[in-house]
Amino acid sequence: MQAHSAEHQAFETFETFESVMGLDMVTDPAEQPVELAAAAATHFRGQYANCMAMYADAQTVADYLDIHSEWFHRCAHPMKTDALGDNGYALTIGRFGSFGYEVEPKIGLHLLPQDEGVYRIETIPVPDYEAPGYHVDFRAALQLVEAVSETGTPLTQVEWELDLDVAIYFPRFIRALPKSLIQGTGDRLLNQIVRQVSRRLTHKVQMDFHQTRDIPFPKAS
Repeated sequence: MQAHSAEHQAFETFETFESVMGLDMVTDPAEQPVELAAAAATHFRGQYANCMAMYADAQTVADYLDIHSEWFHRCAHPMKTDALGDNGYALTIGRFGSFGYEVEPKIGLHLLPQDEGVYRIETIPVPDYEAPGYHVDFRAALQLVEAVSETGTPLTQVEWELDLDVAIYFPRFIRALPKSLIQGTGDRLLNQIVRQVSRRLTHKVQMDFHQTRDIPFPKAS
């Protein structure tokens, strides 16, 4: 694992975007929220896929994933999580600020019960919360593929795919910049955040599963 926490790295990533743009990404004091809502959103989209190795049979892994109320809070930390019903969570990504303005983005995630071994995660509204100038559409699917490790022990690959669409309603002075600059910078930033968060979440879920189930996890060679 890297030395910085996920929350600190998210803050650094946000500052990187701002330094590249040379402007305040979040808000223009002269532009009211209603003006932002009337502006066309800029969409940043990405499709991602990877897998997570769990050294147990698929049923043992499924039993763990099914009880997400026991592990999701631990594995998402330091991001804050609040339960939304039986299968939903409000996930607070971290606090971002610039020029005296701060925003703490939240996203609602619905962890649907498995359907024939496939787990899906979708965005849901967060009650009494209106996202300030952005919208996130998060759609993920996870599938368990059972195999055998090199040592002959059970191995389950958790294969996942993610379709992500982030729409941002930029203030007027950022919309005046070349669209290619805004689009290129935002796409690179989105990819960087997904890589960082997925790498950390994968590691924490792997460690939590093997520790709570008392299953040895092979050391990297």
